[in-house]
Amino acid sequence: MPHSELMSIGVFARRSGLTPSALRFYADSGLLPPAEVDPASGYRYYSADQVARATALRRLREIAMPLGTVEAVLDADPGEAARLIDEHVAQVLGEAVAAQRNAALVKSALGGLPSVPVAALKGPVLADAVEQILTATAREPGMPVLGGLHIEADRESVTLTATDLYRLSSRTLVPTEPASTPWAATVDGDELRVAAAEIRRSPLVRVEATPHGIRLRLADREDQYCRLLPEEFPDHRLMLASLPEPTTRAIVSKPLLLHALEEHPEEHITLCATDRGVHVLTADAGHEHPEVLLPATVSGQPLRLSFRLTTLYPAVSTAIGPDVMLDLRGPDRPVTIRSADRGDLTTLAMPAKPAHHAA
Repeated sequence: MPHSELMSIGVFARRSGLTPSALRFYADSGLLPPAEVDPASGYRYYSADQVARATALRRLREIAMPLGTVEAVLDADPGEAARLIDEHVAQVLGEAVAAQRNAALVKSALGGLPSVPVAALKGPVLADAVEQILTATAREPGMPVLGGLHIEADRESVTLTATDLYRLSSRTLVPTEPASTPWAATVDGDELRVAAAEIRRSPLVRVEATPHGIRLRLADREDQYCRLLPEEFPDHRLMLASLPEPTTRAIVSKPLLLHALEEHPEEHITLCATDRGVHVLTADAGHEHPEVLLPATVSGQPLRLSFRLTTLYPAVSTAIGPDVMLDLRGPDRPVTIRSADRGDLTTLAMPAKPAHHAA
């Protein structure tokens, strides 16, 4: 191949994202040999059709895949390559979970670590609440606090809250043993997810606050430890206090509403609350899709709101009980979603502009 159709190692490094030294290493190991080597100068040249292999190689190494597995993936057919990648990721995730657990155990066993009793709660109840509220978290690189669960404890209650800025979920639990003094902090959500399985198996969990985390003392099981997030949690109390009274209330069957959302073909969904019930239709008025009318008890003025499926569905699915209560305030105000007969789990969901207005 003429040199005019080849790239020098420096140019190829920029195209592939690999350093020249890495390219030399992968060439010597047989993973990515150059298309040509000048016999006189020893310069290495690469072709354009090698960029895809080099990029895949870089990405596989970025997920800590061993060289032997990388070679097998690069030389396999797509199905086998996908299987090998899945196996590697599962192993990495398993090792990460094991590392989290071991780190928690080591931190929990540290002698002399001061702690303050926060509250005692029933393990299965706390585990359920943690898993429900964590559905409202998000992984945002610039806002790690959105991946946390905010805990507030006083003598009467323990309140768990999480938000992704489009939803806010909160559940209030009655402690078996109340806190001696008020306490509040935001706990790492991923570490709580890992701890939830052990929490569920303990009839009683004593929550203790340490300078940088919480220790969960479990009955007849190893203690768990979760770190605190240093960032300030969004001021959800101010937002809740500023909410106007709802103008419309609808009580609708949770299974029927979830089924209508699952069958809906669009990313955007519009709900219309009228004296006939709750209408589910596409947000795009030009889309030909039959309207679904759900039986509902509706009070107040008729109202029409649009939502993203990714916002509304989790808010409804985590509600407790067979019926959900929707408190509506207008097309640009949060909707309160809770059980029709139990108020200890509450979710706020922000409406969205209809799809045909998005531009």
